[in-house]
Amino acid sequence: MAPMAALGVAAAVTYFWRGLGVAVSGKMDKDSAIFRWVTCVAYALLAGLIARMILLPIGPLAELGLEQRAGATIISLAVFFLTRKNLLAGVTAGATALVLMAKLGPL
Repeated sequence: MAPMAALGVAAAVTYFWRGLGVAVSGKMDKDSAIFRWVTCVAYALLAGLIARMILLPIGPLAELGLEQRAGATIISLAVFFLTRKNLLAGVTAGATALVLMAKLGPL
């Protein structure tokens, strides 16, 4: 399959599901049991992926030690909560901490 055709098929499939979600979203009760369950599963998947990135990293993140990754995570969480749950501030602080720790090396 040609790359552009594969890209077109992938886009069509993606936008189909997005369109279906928009069409159905008005009929959903956000307080229903199924919606709460889906929310919990989404948070659990995200937590699992973050834990895997910290404990079993691959790529450039693997070059940093566990102490550095854990330290950046702690800094990120601290900034997140100190700025009244500002996600941008927390992510920026964590990324900055990782870059600085990579440049400075273990302390």
